[in-house]
Amino acid sequence: MTDLLRTYERGVLRVTLNRPERRNTLTRATLRELRIVFEAHAAQEDLRLAILTGAGPVAFCAGADLADLSAVETAEAAEAYARDGMAALDALRAFPVPTIAALNGVTLAEGAELALACDMRVAAHDARIGFVHASDHRLPGLGGATDLARLVGPGPAMELLATARRLAPAEAHALGLVNAVAAPDHDFLEEVERLAAPVREHHPHVLRSLKALALGERFGAGVAERREREIAGFVAAWTHPLHQALLGQLRAELE
Repeated sequence: MTDLLRTYERGVLRVTLNRPERRNTLTRATLRELRIVFEAHAAQEDLRLAILTGAGPVAFCAGADLADLSAVETAEAAEAYARDGMAALDALRAFPVPTIAALNGVTLAEGAELALACDMRVAAHDARIGFVHASDHRLPGLGGATDLARLVGPGPAMELLATARRLAPAEAHALGLVNAVAAPDHDFLEEVERLAAPVREHHPHVLRSLKALALGERFGAGVAERREREIAGFVAAWTHPLHQALLGQLRAELE
């Protein structure tokens, strides 16, 4: 049985971590599969959006599968795991259109790193989010600490990492870690779709340009490079046939 379920329909890639009996924890094989899936779909011409979630009602992803990682014993093996895992999450970070993590349950350690690799996050009302690596005498290694500091600032990031607290969705929302929280009396998937629906309405070339702008900030491009990306995106969108058609309609109405 594959560790991932995936569907692709009308420009939306949906990926589900499919290890509910293990609270959707990440093995090295799961990380490799994530990288393969997201890299394989990056060139889809009609691509608009990706949504990542976990199977079952309990967990988005409870972290690394420690049974699998028990075989990682040497410094060389640990470095290889971190580099391979970071590359897998980078395939998600660099995905060329917006991505949403649908946090249907506990989201811990490497699971929190995975969630922050996405552009946006929606949390179920009973989800819990925590960078709890220190509780197991270890640290983030897949790029999550960098993402966390970028989102909330170095001081709050240090607090979350050092205390290993599990955040309720409301606090995670207040900190900017999640974009929306489903109410207890609302269907969680409906809240995910509420965020996704307006994104799906935009044309792929617009979404790719918007994501390119976000990637410049995410990966530390200088101001000059980010401004050039903005100009290039503006020109590409302005001269696209869809926008030119709208301009033609406007000209006709003004005549």
